Amino acid sequence: MRSLTMHLKILIAVLVVLGISVTAYQIFVLGIPVTEDATDDLWNIDAKVEFVANAKDPVKVQMFVPPLSRDFVSLNESFISNNYGVSVNRIDGNRKVTWSARRAKGNQTLYYRLVLTKRYSGEKLKVKGPTFRDSIAVEGPEKIAAEALLAPIRQHSADVETFISEAIKRTNNLNDDNVKLLLAGDPSTPHKAKIVELLLSIAHVPVEKVHTLRLVADQPQTPELWLRSFNGNDWLYFNPETGEQGLPSDRLLWWTGDENLITVDGGKKAAVTFSLNNSEMNAIRLAKLTDENTDANFLEYSLYGLPLQTQQTFMIMVMIPIGVLVILILRNLIGLQTLGTFTPVLIALAFRETQLGFGIVLFTVITALGLSLRSYLEHLKLQMLPRLSVVLTFVVVLIAAISLFSHKLGLERGLSVALFPMVILTMTIERLSITWEERGGGHAMKVAIGTLFAASLAHIIMSVPELIYFVFTFPAILLILVGFMLAMGRYRGYRLTELVRFKAFLKADS
Repeated sequence: MRSLTMHLKILIAVLVVLGISVTAYQIFVLGIPVTEDATDDLWNIDAKVEFVANAKDPVKVQMFVPPLSRDFVSLNESFISNNYGVSVNRIDGNRKVTWSARRAKGNQTLYYRLVLTKRYSGEKLKVKGPTFRDSIAVEGPEKIAAEALLAPIRQHSADVETFISEAIKRTNNLNDDNVKLLLAGDPSTPHKAKIVELLLSIAHVPVEKVHTLRLVADQPQTPELWLRSFNGNDWLYFNPETGEQGLPSDRLLWWTGDENLITVDGGKKAAVTFSLNNSEMNAIRLAKLTDENTDANFLEYSLYGLPLQTQQTFMIMVMIPIGVLVILILRNLIGLQTLGTFTPVLIALAFRETQLGFGIVLFTVITALGLSLRSYLEHLKLQMLPRLSVVLTFVVVLIAAISLFSHKLGLERGLSVALFPMVILTMTIERLSITWEERGGGHAMKVAIGTLFAASLAHIIMSVPELIYFVFTFPAILLILVGFMLAMGRYRGYRLTELVRFKAFLKADS
C-alpha cells in the first residue's frame, strides 16, 4: 500500500511538472500571449524615392532594402512604380532592389512599402560573421597618432566588447590631439566611425557599419549609423557616438557597409523620404501570419495548426475536462448528488446550443414528460430494451413537436433543441425513474435538481471565453488537471453536505 501511494505521488508530480513546464515554455520562450485580447505591433514603412531623370539616358535606380533575417519578419513587401522593371538581389548579406527603365523624363517618384512585425518565434537564428581582419594601411603622423590612441585602449579593456567601447569613447574625445589629427577637421559621425574602424583594424578586430531605422510613428527620419562586430557567437552593436553597446529593440537594420542607401544611373538629385505608422493586430492571428511567412512554424504542432472547422470542434472538446473537474469537486468535496459524472457535462454541452435559460426549461419539460411515459410503461411490464426504445422515440417526437411549435411562434431558439443529445435525455429519464422506484420521489427530485445545477455551473465555467482560449492555446494545462483528479481519487474526508448532516451529533455530544 505504501509503494502504491508513493507511485501515485510520483505520477501526480510528473504530470504537474510536465504541464507547468510545457505551458511556461509556450509563454516565456515562444512568447505566446496568455490572453486572447493581447495585440502586437504591426509596422508600415514607406520609402519614397524621388529623382530627376535624364531625358535621353536609360534609368537604373538601386536602393538597399532590409534583409529581415534576424528580429523582424516581413508580412508584405511591395515595389510601386510606373513603367519600371523591378528586381531584388542579395549582395554580401544585404538586399538591394533595382528599378530600371529604358526611357524616363523629368521628376520621377518610386515607392517601396514594407509591412513587418517582430519575429514571433522564440528560437534564436544562427548568425555568422568574421572574427579577424587585416590592418588598414596607414603611414606617417596618422600611424603614430593611431598607435598612441591604441595604447590606453588596450590598457583599459579586457575583451573585444570593452575594447570596441573604449575605442569609440577615445575617438569621441575631441580634446585629444591624436584624435584631432586623425579626424582632420571632420567630426561627423561617419568620419568618426571610419577612424574607429582604422583603430580596430590595427588590432585585427573586425567591425562593420550598419544603418538602422528607428521604428517611431509619424516622425520623419533618416537612417542612423551604428557599428557592429562579431564575437564568435553573436553580433555586438555599438553606438558610434557614445560607445554604448546593444542595439535598441526599436531599431530595424536596413543595410550594412559603406555604400550609400541609393544610387541612380541616368538621373540626379536623388532623395529618399521615410514615413512610418504603427497599428495593432491580434497576437495569435499575427503569429499565424508570421508562421506563414517564415520557416519557423512554431504554431504548426499546436491546435492552431488544425483546419478551422476542426479547431472549433477541439475548442469544445478541450473544455470537457474542465466540466468534469467541476462535477468532481461538486460530488467529492461538496457532496452534491448527480446522475453520474459525465451526464451533467453532456447536458452542459447541450446548453451551448440552447443557451442556459431555455435549455433548463427544455430539460425540465422533456424529462418530466419522459418520466410520466416511463411510469406508464412500467405498468405494462415491458423489458428494459423495448422500454428504452419507446422512451427514445417519444423524446424524438417531443423534440420535433417543440421545434415545430417554436418555429410557428417565432421562437427560433427552440429549433436548437434538435441538437440536444437524445440518447442522454433518454438515459437520464430511465435512471431518474429507477432512482424514483428504489429510493423514492423525493430523492429522485433531489438528484435531478443536483444534476441540473451541476450542468448549469459546468456550462457557465466552460463558456468563459478567456478560459476557452487559455486551455485551447496551452493544452498542457490539462496534465495539471489530471494530476489534481488523481489526488482527488485518494480523498477520504468529509464532504461539506455531510458536515451539515452530522451537525446534530456534535450538539448531542456537547
